[in-house]
Amino acid sequence: MAKGKFKHKPTGERTFSTPEEIAAGTSADRPRTFKKQAEKDVYDRRGEPEEEEESEDFAKPKHKGTEGLIEIENPNLVKPKNIKAKDIDIGKTTDISRREREELEKQKSHERYMKLQEQGKTEQARKDLDRLALIRQQRAEAAKKREEEKAAKEERKAEARK
Repeated sequence: MAKGKFKHKPTGERTFSTPEEIAAGTSADRPRTFKKQAEKDVYDRRGEPEEEEESEDFAKPKHKGTEGLIEIENPNLVKPKNIKAKDIDIGKTTDISRREREELEKQKSHERYMKLQEQGKTEQARKDLDRLALIRQQRAEAAKKREEEKAAKEERKAEARK
């Protein structure tokens, strides 16, 4: 009988399955569940061959404890929703929550506002453009003044040289 990698007794040796044992299915490495399943498949309790009538449609859930004996209607019990892929409606849109809907509305309104801002149609954009025009005007005046001062300075230097 095959025990595999580890020795289970201090005096024992490791043994491995032979190809004949593997072919016959009598290997010790065979899981116990296969043996139980094989016995169950051959005969049921009455000694008659068992027929597999359980399909996905008629499968009854196994109950824990007295759950199957006493029927209790618990309104707080959340029943699992098993939806098969073939039952899913592709065209159905899911309803979004209030928070998600408000978030989407907020994003859309912000995008709309930014588009109007770029076009200069909002009150804030008008104020900004007026401020920018004023700054440009002040800068142009300052540059003009500097040029005049520079010209006056050069003129004074020219007079001093004469």
